[in-house]
Amino acid sequence: VLLVEAGGGLVQAGGSLRLSCAASSRTFSNAAMGWFRHASGKEREVVAVITWKGDQYYGDSVKGRFTISRDNVKNTVYLQMNNLKPEDTAVYYCAAGPRGFQIRNPNEYDYWGQGTQVTVSS
Repeated sequence: VLLVEAGGGLVQAGGSLRLSCAASSRTFSNAAMGWFRHASGKEREVVAVITWKGDQYYGDSVKGRFTISRDNVKNTVYLQMNNLKPEDTAVYYCAAGPRGFQIRNPNEYDYWGQGTQVTVSS
């Protein structure tokens, strides 16, 4: 199963980007999917997670600015990022199919995308 991300890039502070992550099969149609990010010198952290029912969870630093959504027909999860800040600069990874219930813990996921770079300039 492949997870293919798209939509990263360079944007000025205050700008917006939309990331997408397409799964190659319907394996995750009944599973949580999420976005995590890894900034240089920091640990990987949760950005947003969405359950198969549509329940959403966000990292504290992105609440009110980012929105996660999914299209189970297209096997795709999206991350709309608004009011971007330089501290949002990181490689963003899509993940799917957590093994347990700690869906905000990146260690719960076995399936990952290749990552997409998001750079926010001040």
